[in-house]
Amino acid sequence: MTRTFVVGLDGASWRLLEPWIEAGELPNLERLRETGTWAGTRSELPPVTFPNWKCYSSGKNPGGFGVYWFEHVDLAAGTIDVADGSDFQTVELWDYLNDAGQSTGVVNMPTMYPPREIDGPIVCGGPDAAEGEYRAIDSGYTSPPELAAELEDRFDYRVHPDPLLSGNDERGAEVEAILELLDTHFEAALSLFEERDLDFVHLTLFYLNVLHHFFWDEEPTRRAWTLVDEWLGRIGELEDTNVVLMSDHGSAPTTTEFYINEWLAENGYQTHNRTVDDTLQQLGLDRETVLGIAKRFGLVDTLAAIVPERLQQLVPQADGLKRQRKLEAIDLEQTQAVASGQGPVYLNPAFDVDSVREQLMADLREVEDEHGPIFTAVHPGEEVYSGPFLDSAPEIVVDQRPGVHVNDGIGGGTIMSGPDRWAAENTPFGIFVANGPSFEPHGELDRISILDIAPTVLAAQGTDVPTDMNGSVLPILAGESDWDHREPLAFDERAGNEDSTTVEKRLQQLGYME
Repeated sequence: MTRTFVVGLDGASWRLLEPWIEAGELPNLERLRETGTWAGTRSELPPVTFPNWKCYSSGKNPGGFGVYWFEHVDLAAGTIDVADGSDFQTVELWDYLNDAGQSTGVVNMPTMYPPREIDGPIVCGGPDAAEGEYRAIDSGYTSPPELAAELEDRFDYRVHPDPLLSGNDERGAEVEAILELLDTHFEAALSLFEERDLDFVHLTLFYLNVLHHFFWDEEPTRRAWTLVDEWLGRIGELEDTNVVLMSDHGSAPTTTEFYINEWLAENGYQTHNRTVDDTLQQLGLDRETVLGIAKRFGLVDTLAAIVPERLQQLVPQADGLKRQRKLEAIDLEQTQAVASGQGPVYLNPAFDVDSVREQLMADLREVEDEHGPIFTAVHPGEEVYSGPFLDSAPEIVVDQRPGVHVNDGIGGGTIMSGPDRWAAENTPFGIFVANGPSFEPHGELDRISILDIAPTVLAAQGTDVPTDMNGSVLPILAGESDWDHREPLAFDERAGNEDSTTVEKRLQQLGYME
């Protein structure tokens, strides 16, 4: 049977890659594309790691599994909680492959921590697989558990680079650590695929998008993609193997930072309280400055060990309070709306939700900078999402213009500025390539949905496609189709929960929740 190797290229976009392909700098990617089928993809909103890796693997929009961003917002209960990998209530494509008797492996994909059992290895990765601030996890990230020791012994395997990249000026050891990590993750995934004779493996290169964020198309990013291309050449030479390339979303150069909660306050939708952070910021004391000094003098581990977590959290961030601390800065009784970053906006049910939503959507559509409207669209939540978890969806979802970073910090005092921390921002426009015996070489297709990838991979493996997947099988399969629709598998509770504050720290370090 033909096997399949999926390479998940976090944040990859044809906008970034086309100039290098045209210059002949990515010959293996160019060959896979030109001798196969390829397309641009459209991510689900918001175009972010959480939820889009799970949108890919489940074939569902976020209403199908209940995670809409890195946090859960419940204004009726007055809570904001950080999401982790165990919060996604869905069956995934490897479960269906296993159910059909095929062995699978998943390496380094965000949204998979804590690990669970499948018929094959799981190696967790991404921002949700973390142990503590600037500390790489060194156990408990694999299934079976003993696989971690094997990977570390054979490949000197790490989940996260050390030192961790956290600023645009860190172009030395931090970049080298990411390049080494990408190389190791490729080697480990290919070894598992070959040595265990797996029918399917998925590998995510999460730290590619970290380089995109901090450097866009500069030399650190170019070096990483040259490394990726070399590995794609090796994988493309495997016998009787499909190669599928995909990304969770795309990226584009940042033009504008839009602080949506500050805008909500300025326009009467949100009322703020004064916090201790306001005083600390006036003194020039913020978390970015403190962490920068600690890294410079090699004191991060020391400070993390001796300074209690509750005191660390009191040091404000330059762009305001984030996550559950947002509620400290909000007078919820006087607040109609609270936003998460990069898309979701939640309305307070204590007010007339319908009238507030109508007016707020109209106002958001009018927000502009010198480049034009900040949002390409402003949607009611129920027009974007569907499924059993629609009741927890945001009432409003904004589609940020490519290059706009919707920042949800509260208390920074700024509504709109030029690029802040990131040189590039996420966009909904990713990539897809399918090459191998199971696919016809159709060349370029019109843009597809990220939700189409899982059904297409299942059909390519001769496996039936569940009826609750929102995506469709693409018309690119070779030969006669040997698949049908099937009833979905029942979701069973999966063991293991990670403390949400641990996930929160890793998200802060990477800039997803500044």
